[in-house]
Amino acid sequence: MSQQEEAASYYAETAFRADAIPHQAPPPDKSFFGKLGSAFDVARLPWGHYIGINPTEYEVDEAWFFNYQYMEEDYHDYTMINEMRWSQFVDEDISLLYRFFRSIFVICSYGFSFIGGGGGYFFSAIALFLLLFLLGAELFDPSETFPFDALAVPLVVFAFCGLATIFRHFHGKYNIRFYKSNRNWSDDIAFCRRTGMVKTFRGEFPFYEFDAVIEMSADMKGSQYHTLKVRHRYPQHSKHPNPGVKHLLEFSFVTGGSIAERYALWDMLCRYMDVSQPLPDIPCLEPFRHLDPTTKAFDEAGQRGRPATYWRDLYAKASEKELKQLREEHRKVVDAAPWGSRPDLMAQSVPGYGDSYTAEPKDVNAYGRFPGKSDSFVKRPEATPSEPQQDASSQNDGTR
Repeated sequence: MSQQEEAASYYAETAFRADAIPHQAPPPDKSFFGKLGSAFDVARLPWGHYIGINPTEYEVDEAWFFNYQYMEEDYHDYTMINEMRWSQFVDEDISLLYRFFRSIFVICSYGFSFIGGGGGYFFSAIALFLLLFLLGAELFDPSETFPFDALAVPLVVFAFCGLATIFRHFHGKYNIRFYKSNRNWSDDIAFCRRTGMVKTFRGEFPFYEFDAVIEMSADMKGSQYHTLKVRHRYPQHSKHPNPGVKHLLEFSFVTGGSIAERYALWDMLCRYMDVSQPLPDIPCLEPFRHLDPTTKAFDEAGQRGRPATYWRDLYAKASEKELKQLREEHRKVVDAAPWGSRPDLMAQSVPGYGDSYTAEPKDVNAYGRFPGKSDSFVKRPEATPSEPQQDASSQNDGTR
């Protein structure tokens, strides 16, 4: 069987290809989604014209190798993303009582630990301040009997935070065992590469019916938070079964860092779904590259530019310091990429698609900080289909 025949038999007729997006109905009135530049949607991201850069959290991911080693042959089904689907929901086979006690355990172990941003040092500092206050009171008033019982307060706090630190360490190291036996990423709520469909609680919809927006929110202190939302374009067809629920059908994709990281995440999701493109060259997908016909042909032709076990070898040998350096280097690559002012392929397939989103921010990070700037946009050029894209991070790095 030739590579073309293998791909044709493997992918469904509905599989997504950026160069074959069908004509669709006009989108509903923009009041459904809010206006670009409002307090909610900062930007709508374009379709096609891949840059080939993955978000840092997926490009440099320490957790994947530990999970891969522990799960071994089960890694394919228990990981969030494989060559068939990018799951968006976790099935859990546990009771409500267990969920309650697990929540208490996680809150205490993570909230009071001395590591990973826990509050152990904060609570210990309060206890230490209380102890010093009592000692000071004894020095200024020798007639007072020193309340030795008060020593129990800081000692209990130190002991509790220390215990929380130990529990957090072991939870982070061994919770994968619980995950393997009691939780599983669902195949029923997922972005499916083979079929080009998005499975949801409200039914299945073609991937090309979804749009990506950067949504901005702010807390009481004025700090901004940006989230990548992948939202169904036709809410009249994806209403919630419960008439009282008015929420749009959308998925949140979380990644840290700059707004450019959200652009990179959308770029990666589109390349993942586009069967004319190889799978994104990220660590957690490396074990499955040979299972996807397009990726297999791409690699066998020598276009990947990396050994078949590049990521596995890297993580088996790299130190935490080296991974930190790789992460910082990749963040600079993401931020420097030309995300702004790109064409939008979807404008060719959806009438009126670009009427309210006629431009793209030239500097996406600056626009996120100052969404009211009048000079933040440049007009998008005409769109042309994307060519098969090699991940930019794999170019010229050999075995690194």
